[in-house]
Amino acid sequence: MDIQSDRRRLLEAENGDPNPSGLISEQDAYLSKVKNRKLFLASFVAVLGSMSFGFVLGYSSPVIPELTRTADPRLRLDNSQASWFGSIVTVGAVAGGLLGGWMVEKIGRKLSLMFCSLPFVFGFTIIIAAQNVWMLYIGRVLTGLASGVTSLVVPLYISETAHEKVRGMVGSCVQLMVVLGIMGAYLAGLFLDWRWLAICCSIPPTLMMLAMCFMPETPAFLLSQGKRREAEEALRFLRGPDAPVEWECARIEDTCDEQGSSFQMSDLKDSSVYKPLLIGVMLMFFQQMTGINAIMFYAENIFQQAHFKESDLASVIVGLVQVVFTGVAAGIMDRAGRKVLLIVSGVAMVISTTSFGVYFYLMSKMQNGSGEDLTWLALTSMAVFISGFAIGWGPVPWLIMSEIFPVNARGFASAVVVLTNWSMAFFVTRTFHNMMTVLTNAGTFWLFASMCTANVIFTIIFIPETKGKTLEQIGAIFRGRSGP
Repeated sequence: MDIQSDRRRLLEAENGDPNPSGLISEQDAYLSKVKNRKLFLASFVAVLGSMSFGFVLGYSSPVIPELTRTADPRLRLDNSQASWFGSIVTVGAVAGGLLGGWMVEKIGRKLSLMFCSLPFVFGFTIIIAAQNVWMLYIGRVLTGLASGVTSLVVPLYISETAHEKVRGMVGSCVQLMVVLGIMGAYLAGLFLDWRWLAICCSIPPTLMMLAMCFMPETPAFLLSQGKRREAEEALRFLRGPDAPVEWECARIEDTCDEQGSSFQMSDLKDSSVYKPLLIGVMLMFFQQMTGINAIMFYAENIFQQAHFKESDLASVIVGLVQVVFTGVAAGIMDRAGRKVLLIVSGVAMVISTTSFGVYFYLMSKMQNGSGEDLTWLALTSMAVFISGFAIGWGPVPWLIMSEIFPVNARGFASAVVVLTNWSMAFFVTRTFHNMMTVLTNAGTFWLFASMCTANVIFTIIFIPETKGKTLEQIGAIFRGRSGP
């Protein structure tokens, strides 16, 4: 393929030509020669970090009830301490988001993933050796720090290594592995005490660190560092021996040259930076204000309040529902599109949180256990909420975040977005019990329902469809909107 002509066609596409000179057919011809086996391998290794992140999120649900009734007074948690044990992980994650934004620009995506394994393992080691509540807190903060780095780096690594035909599917696997980790923690919590569960949780990050040694750095980062030969080698690994990777390498290189090698704060004036940044921030704000983390952190407690006798088993069922529907989302992401799934997901959560509020309202009006016949409503509401979240607002915001930022601003913008996500997660999880007290159980879920309504409206008006577009074409969407 002639690289110069490909560059010309790319520029025509970015300038709005609806049918640039053979670009689509050549792009399809290129993709027809691509082999995805090693791309899927690299993606699987990367999302082991997401599974580690899921184990951290799921760890608190089976462990909090155990630690509140432990015979060791040094480790016994009261209600306030239990709340901190569940939510303090988000404090570490906020710091991890900031650290991750710096790391991906300074040492790259690959090394960032390898290094974030260390606080995962160290954090769980401190929990295993805990002699007092403060050691439990420190362990949770460290695993939260690792989770914050992971939640930024894994989507970025996958978006920069995957091509447009499978980016939606492999990008959705980030959230799929998170929920697999959550379900794994719930399931293992049925059989293991809290120390052995911590040992189990340290296995995925250890495997990721070892396996990532054999995976490539992302081509976009290598080109931003002026390492074209290494970028072509990385693309050959990811695309297979038959693909003419020089064509894709030239396409990425043109974008890197156009955007500059480093991000400056003055770049925030550029619509290709501030528009996707605002979209990313709002996506994460609305994702957390659905109440998902509060519900997952305290799943067993919620089921106990709903009068389920086997609340720990109910949490495992919730985790299984989430895994199944996140898998469905991964399978249809590149056909249905991101925007449609967000809208369907939002509507499902509006219905479920409203009905959950109705359940708690009716329960508050009933006495002497006469409301036990309504437990089907609580179970149905939870199932619809989890499946609705899993099919859209779980995976899609992270996927869109990894797609919409220009190369030179990905570290900074991703850090801001991850910071927003984890700050909101901390706020919601830390104030969840207070909301249940002040607003009542019913009022809390109706608040979440109103936020889900707002996120549907936001999606319809502001979210662009990125299905089937290259990262370069997505950037052109935002640049094109800036002009008259």
